Amino acid sequence: MNFILNILWLLLGGWTTALSWFTSCLFMVITIIGIPWARAAFNIGLLNLWPFGSRVADREHVRGQGDMGTGALGLIGNIVWFILCGWWLALTHLLCAVLLGITIIGIPFALQHLKLAGISLAPIGKAIVFK
Repeated sequence: MNFILNILWLLLGGWTTALSWFTSCLFMVITIIGIPWARAAFNIGLLNLWPFGSRVADREHVRGQGDMGTGALGLIGNIVWFILCGWWLALTHLLCAVLLGITIIGIPFALQHLKLAGISLAPIGKAIVFK
């Protein structure tokens, strides 16, 4: 069932949002100052490609050890992300979730937008786990 929902997601617009995240990741790398946020944008792009059957987890729990993104620098990076773009990205996903949740057929897609809203708030130090 996840496979069918992921195909529908991709066909109905998921590929465009993933492409926009990958493009923003490229621009972040080019600016050099945006490199710490490029990995987070890439992870969100991956989640936009295949959201059903995947989940967001702390990288420290997935790998079993901490790294720069899971410590104090990750917290600072998430604060900067939240201030500059995280809150309005999450708000956009929440709006999409509400609009899709109004219809019965859109509820599974609304739940994926809620997952995307969560990672859009503070993506540094997170990993996408595919089942």
